[in-house]
Amino acid sequence: MQAILADVAVSMSEFKKNPAAVLREAKCRPVAVLNHNKAAFYMLQPEVFEALMEELGDRDVLHKVRARLADTGRAVEVGPGEL
Repeated sequence: MQAILADVAVSMSEFKKNPAAVLREAKCRPVAVLNHNKAAFYMLQPEVFEALMEELGDRDVLHKVRARLADTGRAVEVGPGEL
Protein backbone atom coordinates (compact mmCIF):
# COMPACT_ATOMS: atom_id res chain seq x y z
CA MET A 1 0.00 0.00 0.00
CA GLN A 2 1.26 3.45 -0.94
CA ALA A 3 1.71 6.00 1.85
CA ILE A 4 -0.15 9.27 1.41
CA LEU A 5 2.16 12.07 2.57
CA ALA A 6 -0.49 14.73 3.20
CA ASP A 7 -3.22 15.37 5.75
CA VAL A 8 -5.65 16.33 2.99
CA ALA A 9 -6.54 13.98 0.12
CA VAL A 10 -9.09 14.32 -2.67
CA SER A 11 -10.03 12.22 -5.66
CA MET A 12 -8.97 13.26 -9.13
CA SER A 13 -12.60 13.85 -10.12
CA GLU A 14 -13.18 16.10 -7.10
CA PHE A 15 -9.99 18.01 -7.91
CA LYS A 16 -11.03 18.49 -11.57
CA LYS A 17 -14.38 19.99 -10.53
CA ASN A 18 -12.83 22.91 -8.66
CA PRO A 19 -9.06 22.96 -8.00
CA ALA A 20 -9.22 26.41 -6.36
CA ALA A 21 -11.83 25.22 -3.86
CA VAL A 22 -9.70 22.18 -2.97
CA LEU A 23 -6.71 24.42 -2.28
CA ARG A 24 -8.80 26.90 -0.30
CA GLU A 25 -10.38 24.17 1.85
CA ALA A 26 -6.93 22.67 2.54
CA LYS A 27 -6.00 25.93 4.32
CA CYS A 28 -2.38 26.03 3.09
CA ARG A 29 -1.74 22.34 3.82
CA PRO A 30 -0.38 20.00 1.12
CA VAL A 31 -3.06 18.08 -0.80
CA ALA A 32 -2.68 14.58 -2.22
CA VAL A 33 -4.71 14.15 -5.40
CA LEU A 34 -5.64 10.49 -5.75
CA ASN A 35 -6.24 8.43 -8.85
CA HIS A 36 -7.62 4.95 -8.07
CA ASN A 37 -6.72 5.48 -4.39
CA LYS A 38 -3.05 6.18 -5.15
CA ALA A 39 -1.34 9.56 -5.06
CA ALA A 40 -1.18 10.94 -8.61
CA PHE A 41 0.41 14.20 -7.45
CA TYR A 42 0.65 16.61 -4.56
CA MET A 43 -0.53 20.20 -4.64
CA LEU A 44 1.44 22.69 -2.53
CA GLN A 45 1.33 26.40 -1.85
CA PRO A 46 4.26 28.17 -3.58
CA GLU A 47 5.82 29.05 -0.21
CA VAL A 48 5.83 25.41 0.86
CA PHE A 49 7.37 24.34 -2.46
CA GLU A 50 10.05 27.04 -2.19
CA ALA A 51 10.94 25.93 1.35
CA LEU A 52 11.16 22.33 0.18
CA MET A 53 13.46 23.25 -2.71
CA GLU A 54 15.66 25.32 -0.39
CA GLU A 55 15.95 22.39 2.02
CA LEU A 56 16.93 20.06 -0.82
CA GLY A 57 19.55 22.56 -1.98
CA ASP A 58 20.97 22.80 1.54
CA ARG A 59 21.20 19.01 1.74
CA ASP A 60 23.04 18.93 -1.58
CA VAL A 61 25.58 21.49 -0.31
CA LEU A 62 26.01 19.55 2.94
CA HIS A 63 26.68 16.36 0.97
CA LYS A 64 29.36 18.14 -1.10
CA VAL A 65 30.97 19.65 2.01
CA ARG A 66 31.16 16.27 3.73
CA ALA A 67 32.65 14.64 0.63
CA ARG A 68 35.27 17.36 0.32
CA LEU A 69 36.15 17.20 4.01
CA ALA A 70 36.69 13.45 3.67
CA ASP A 71 39.08 14.00 0.73
CA THR A 72 42.11 15.11 2.76
CA GLY A 73 44.50 14.36 -0.13
CA ARG A 74 43.54 17.62 -1.82
CA ALA A 75 43.59 19.72 1.36
CA VAL A 76 45.80 22.80 1.47
CA GLU A 77 46.82 24.24 4.81
CA VAL A 78 46.59 28.04 5.10
CA GLY A 79 47.14 30.45 7.94
CA PRO A 80 44.72 33.14 9.14
CA GLY A 81 46.53 35.85 7.17
CA GLU A 82 46.16 33.91 3.94
CA LEU A 83 42.37 33.75 3.94
